[in-house]
Amino acid sequence: MSDRSRQPRSDFLTAYGVLIHYEIWGDSGPDVILVPGITSPAPMWGFVAERMAAFARVFVMDVRGRGLSDRRETLSYRERDCARDVIALARRLHRPLIVGHSMGGRIGVAAAAFAPELFSGLIAADPPVSGPGRRHYPTPLVWYLDAMEELANGGGYEAARRATPTWSEELTALRAKWLPTCSREAVIGAYNSFHEDSMHELLPRVMCPTLLLYAEHGDTIREEDAAEFVDLLPDGQAQRIDDAGHMIPYDQLTPFVDAVRAFVTEHGATR
Repeated sequence: MSDRSRQPRSDFLTAYGVLIHYEIWGDSGPDVILVPGITSPAPMWGFVAERMAAFARVFVMDVRGRGLSDRRETLSYRERDCARDVIALARRLHRPLIVGHSMGGRIGVAAAAFAPELFSGLIAADPPVSGPGRRHYPTPLVWYLDAMEELANGGGYEAARRATPTWSEELTALRAKWLPTCSREAVIGAYNSFHEDSMHELLPRVMCPTLLLYAEHGDTIREEDAAEFVDLLPDGQAQRIDDAGHMIPYDQLTPFVDAVRAFVTEHGATR
């Protein structure tokens, strides 16, 4: 890996009038679009992307409403709209593979369903399985909003530490720095989308090979949820990451990256 690949480069695209920022890690290998979760701007996944840059060229998105991407109050933050941004980025690349965590996994499912010809594969990591008539996502909306409010009012590192006491100092500092860039409207819109939009209706339309990675702990995905997810896919498999909570690579970085590497090696498109 070159020295250049050890630091991200920034770029932007404008999709349907929305400005989207992303970071690029790595210089070679299959293209991978990394889509983070509900309150995770791109820099909070840099430590993961740096490891992935050993075998892929990684494009980490600031999902609209977060980081340096557009976060106007009037934007829609539903999964289908965020998926359009992923599709716009994919059109710049060579049949990328999507790796989406939590909200990003649901966005990845939507992108792969709406534009199946663009993607060589999809990894959905612990996506909420909520939706109409389904059980709610286990983390309440107020948890996110309270954490954002405390940081916005000068809570700083100590506020971030109270919200995520098991994280490392480095990751806690990143949260303290970047969580204030997350739009309240974006978080509420995404959370509502978890419960009002049906991911499961889209799964049969995901034609690319798909891997569901799910955490042993956290109750986002239970064993029966994983089985249903895979059964609905034309080409799907599931893998549990043991001793991990919902933020899988924050707890078990090496098993997470190893699973991604194996899938990208098998399914990633070479240029």
